[in-house]
Amino acid sequence: MNEDLFWSDFLKIDGEIYNIKVKVGIKRNANFLDKYANRVDDGDLKRELIGVYFNYKNINFEKQSDSNYNEYNRLYNKLTEPEEFHNIDIAGFIFKAYFNNVTDEMYKYKEGRPYFKNLTVDFTAKKPARS
Repeated sequence: MNEDLFWSDFLKIDGEIYNIKVKVGIKRNANFLDKYANRVDDGDLKRELIGVYFNYKNINFEKQSDSNYNEYNRLYNKLTEPEEFHNIDIAGFIFKAYFNNVTDEMYKYKEGRPYFKNLTVDFTAKKPARS
């Protein structure tokens, strides 16, 4: 087993599992969003916290091959569909998010088919995980 990959059921998008493995190296950010944060005359900070958002970056998938060719395309189509938000389950943490920074690169062209690698996506939470 390649220790650089998780199992494909590590991630579900809108209740669907895609049989493309997720690579290690996912970054989870806890972003704090304020309604306002202002310094007053004496230098004290007045702040109203909206909440803490858990966002995931650098979600990287295994490369496209003959054995996963159609499944890779199905995942790419999901990640690039024009929907505002998606239900994400990543390692048991369930939240609503939007996708951004979807990228991949072609690494070969064989028998009339392009093959891609380094598919990555970021998930940005719609609502705070903690408030």
